[in-house]
Amino acid sequence: MTSRRQFLIATGVGLAALGTGRLGTAQEPTAGSGTGLSLIDEVVPPGQQPATRPIVVSTWRHGQAANAAAWPILRAGGRALDAVETGVRVTEADPQVMSVGYGGLPDRDGHVTLDACIMDETGNAGAVAFLQDIKHPISVARAVMEKTPHVMLAGEGARQFAVAQGFPTTDLLTPAARRTWQDWRRTSHYKPWSPGSDPARHDTISQLALDAHGNLAGACTTSGLAFKMHGRVGDSPIIGAALFVDNEVGAACATGVGEEVIKTVGSFLIVELMRQGRSPADACREAVERIVHKNPHWRELQVGYLALDRGGNVGAFALRPEFQYAVTAGPETQLIDVAHRTG
Repeated sequence: MTSRRQFLIATGVGLAALGTGRLGTAQEPTAGSGTGLSLIDEVVPPGQQPATRPIVVSTWRHGQAANAAAWPILRAGGRALDAVETGVRVTEADPQVMSVGYGGLPDRDGHVTLDACIMDETGNAGAVAFLQDIKHPISVARAVMEKTPHVMLAGEGARQFAVAQGFPTTDLLTPAARRTWQDWRRTSHYKPWSPGSDPARHDTISQLALDAHGNLAGACTTSGLAFKMHGRVGDSPIIGAALFVDNEVGAACATGVGEEVIKTVGSFLIVELMRQGRSPADACREAVERIVHKNPHWRELQVGYLALDRGGNVGAFALRPEFQYAVTAGPETQLIDVAHRTG
């Protein structure tokens, strides 16, 4: 976690952006929050200020590297779709990120299975689910979007399509991930998330971008919950659950226990709330409250939402502490601790 103040690194939002208060302002923790920081995003409705663009946001600490890869494309006037694909590919290829792509923790049988989806400014979308042996599922998802009449391919069919498109096959189970899996097998105790659990077991990367032309796009990619049942597919390849983009309104994405995101169609809900005039932060909060209302065991889970409207306003909210996002709209990146439910 970061300190009480937002932590700046050399690839993100400039100090001038901090002075506007549009990206987030640190607040004192609320009573009983149990955290050192409660951040409430302060947003300005679109139209009241000139749009902040280009801008890119990503879930979790590893979003910093993804933003660093996406930003040069946006800065040069490139397309948001190209930026988000390029950004999350960095995370997919990083064996140190054990919740995404190469090096991701396997299912209970030792198989690394990947899910991803991507969506552009026109509403086109592509996805792959239960994909094995391919390092960059996000690029396969884009190929599904652009080269087939379908939205999603799964399992062996997705793998065959990827190979036919020229994607190389590779063993995705790294020695470090194998050792972690073998250690887990000693007890085989499975729980999707618990307070203080290793973030490497559930930290999907989702990324949203608004380019200089005012167009939005988003991407989501993951190896899923560590030690899941073989064949399990979470929210990450499902349009409307893990990711939704509407160029007239904004975009939203999710991370955490995907079953809860699927059951409440979280990202679509957030975009529709923004369509009704809610700020990104308020819309994310309402989506979290929907989970709380539906699931009496919500304290045993983690779900975080991140949203970006067409005016460049950013908001986020989570069920529990520890969720962070990275935001880049200039020469530096801001890593922000997200507000969470305290009741």
